[in-house]
Amino acid sequence: MTDKEPIPLSVLDLAPVTEGSDAATAVRRSVALAQHAERLGYRRFWLAEHHFVAVASSSTTTLIGLIAGATESIRVGSAAVQSGLHTPVSIVEAFGTIDALYPGRLDLGLGRSAQRRTELSTADPQPAPREPAPRQPDEIIDGLLIPTPFPVESVLNAPRVVAAFEASQFDGASPPDFDDAVGDVLALLSGDFVHHDVALTAVPGRGADVAIWIFGSSKGQSAQTAGARGLPFVANYHVSPSTVLEAVEAYRSAFRPSSVLAEPYVVVSADVVVAEDEPTARHRASTYGHWVHGIRSGAGAQPYPDPDTARPLDDGARVLVDDRVRTQFVGDPQTVVDGLRTLARVTGADELLVTSVTHDFDHRLISHELLATAWGL
Repeated sequence: MTDKEPIPLSVLDLAPVTEGSDAATAVRRSVALAQHAERLGYRRFWLAEHHFVAVASSSTTTLIGLIAGATESIRVGSAAVQSGLHTPVSIVEAFGTIDALYPGRLDLGLGRSAQRRTELSTADPQPAPREPAPRQPDEIIDGLLIPTPFPVESVLNAPRVVAAFEASQFDGASPPDFDDAVGDVLALLSGDFVHHDVALTAVPGRGADVAIWIFGSSKGQSAQTAGARGLPFVANYHVSPSTVLEAVEAYRSAFRPSSVLAEPYVVVSADVVVAEDEPTARHRASTYGHWVHGIRSGAGAQPYPDPDTARPLDDGARVLVDDRVRTQFVGDPQTVVDGLRTLARVTGADELLVTSVTHDFDHRLISHELLATAWGL
């Protein structure tokens, strides 16, 4: 890096179950990775919430508590709790319980993906267009690839995704408005929560030193809520690279100073694989497309494939994952650092959140270590 202080780096862990392994091993590896990240100087260690797939962080809050207990100082959090699958009360009580033992170290990230799926399922069906919409071309903005948008609705409406979502809720339940849910979480933490004109107190929860973060992939409600409430915002380049700039712009435009922030604070996520040299990194990252294909095809994240045995994707499968593969930062340390610098510069990120998924766990440890050293942590 340059003489200027580098912006902070944090780690997003997807707790992937790898081919030939199991969920219990993935959980143990998450704890080990968090300890590794703490030693290397990463600021935060966040866990993603996914259900009914080969990802072992489904009980995100439970794993956050275990990792907080296994580390000393790194901030630990969710990326993100799906507000439509958990009530504000259950969220605040769970985080309040962990904060009681590990005060001042928790980041509560909130996302609205469950609400978005409900909105799509209840919307009036649109007539099929006579002709497909013209493909929006890729853009290169100041060196950063902004690829053709992927129609995420096709994934959210896949039968398996619908079934998994419905199985995660009580029959007849519907997610609350996201902004209302965020407001309830804040009120429960501050001790100002009222339900049907009755004041209620979350125990544990009220007064917990928990930082609230909002996650978003577009210029929609998540960005608007984060800005209007003066909360920090996380934009997902690693999930939706085509919409990252509009999401950040919408957040900044909507931002109003609060007791939490005087100015906007933006974290941008990125998928990275770092190795000693470019060919090695490319090989270790070569099955990322296979893994994304499971997600994009509606089958869900499958056990992460071994690059030594996986067959190449066919042309149809490659088209489905093209944007994600081409926006992954893969290479030797300097190549990846240069790419991340570009991402930070173009988005104006105050912090970067990196995830590194490989089949071999040692390669994940190496990736984070090489990046930390080259970044100057």
